[in-house]
Amino acid sequence: MTERLFEEKQHASLYQKYRFDPPDELKDLIIQYLDKKKGKPHQLAVDLGCGTGQNSRSLTKYFEQVVGIDVSESQVAEARAVSGFPNLSYRVGTAEELPFPDGSVDLLTAASAAHWFDAERFIKEAIRVLKPRGCLALFGYGDSMDIHFESCGDRLNNIYEDVKQILLPYTSSKVNVANSKLKDLFEAIPFPDKERIEIIPVKLQLSIKAVIGYFETFSMYQAYLRADPSAATALLERTTSRFLEEMKVSSTETKVDFIMEYYCVLACKPE
Repeated sequence: MTERLFEEKQHASLYQKYRFDPPDELKDLIIQYLDKKKGKPHQLAVDLGCGTGQNSRSLTKYFEQVVGIDVSESQVAEARAVSGFPNLSYRVGTAEELPFPDGSVDLLTAASAAHWFDAERFIKEAIRVLKPRGCLALFGYGDSMDIHFESCGDRLNNIYEDVKQILLPYTSSKVNVANSKLKDLFEAIPFPDKERIEIIPVKLQLSIKAVIGYFETFSMYQAYLRADPSAATALLERTTSRFLEEMKVSSTETKVDFIMEYYCVLACKPE
């Protein structure tokens, strides 16, 4: 069964505000793979677990039609609130039951979502809806991140490690699937033509406020917030203060270098 952890309206709003757009390195990798394996025209892309639509919107310039699907009505509502993409639509639904005819989809993609899927049922649906030579592109990032500001990078990373340790008891086992870079899901895909890129380094510049907002979007933080609201709120306040103190700055708008390691699973359905 698809996990249902991102359905609160406030959580969806945080996703829209603080979750990252897919980096250009990944978008180029995916489109080049599709060009090579299937070729044009690129008619239909389906973005599974689309959340608030960051990945869905990024696909619109490459496809005649893009459909984002998410189990959360609140996430889909946030995605629909972003206008200006006439070839993009959204539906509430799951990755295991797709509302598309057999052999109709050019690209099935999922950004930081595939670890929540029921792997066996998802793969069965992917085989059904993909066109011959249609492609899967599943990507995300684990919890290995480096935060740097001038000479205090190690100390900032230690603060992040402290946050992770506090949230560990509230972490779903599904998150470990993401941290394994979808190794088991990759091995379960029956297509002979497939590849898994384990490390795609991406460097962002984020404000302290954005880093804390990103932590707030974590499913484990939201679980902690439900279990102990005052302690969870205090954790973010304390973490913000620790960042400011270590960096010797007063503004949460101060930027840090935020380095992430993305992974990507690519697979092509046979003729």
